[in-house]
Amino acid sequence: MDYTIREAKRSDMKVVLDLIKELAAHENHLDDVEVTIEDLEKEGFDQGNFKCFVAEVSGRIEGMALVYFRFSTWKGRTVHLEDLIVRENMRGTGLGGALYQEVVKFGHKHGVKRIEWVVSEGNTNAIEFYENTGAQIKESWRTVHMEESGIEENAKKK
Repeated sequence: MDYTIREAKRSDMKVVLDLIKELAAHENHLDDVEVTIEDLEKEGFDQGNFKCFVAEVSGRIEGMALVYFRFSTWKGRTVHLEDLIVRENMRGTGLGGALYQEVVKFGHKHGVKRIEWVVSEGNTNAIEFYENTGAQIKESWRTVHMEESGIEENAKKK
């Protein structure tokens, strides 16, 4: 299969949002997607808060990977892979692996000490793939989220 992995452009953000919504729908969380095309354009291109890579097949974007820098008090500068999404009909074609490899190259190019991401414990195919690349699943660590209502409530406390 012929494909191209490249940095996303501002004009790609509509398709990137479509991919985000496709994944959210697949996970029965479509109603949780609040981000807009304008948010993606502003945060990614005006403010430089993330980098996005897209995978094109025959001129059509079929996948994306969105990353941003973090700072670890233990390791220093790291890259966080927020999402790696491939359209359902393109899974198993190697496109996800190519996007993943682009993220690894990006981290290496920027000299980071770690690349980190979250994977659903039910996504056994992804877990096996990641482990086969040398990634370690940190089962003793838990992802913690505080949603907007919790932020509002806690911000009012003295």
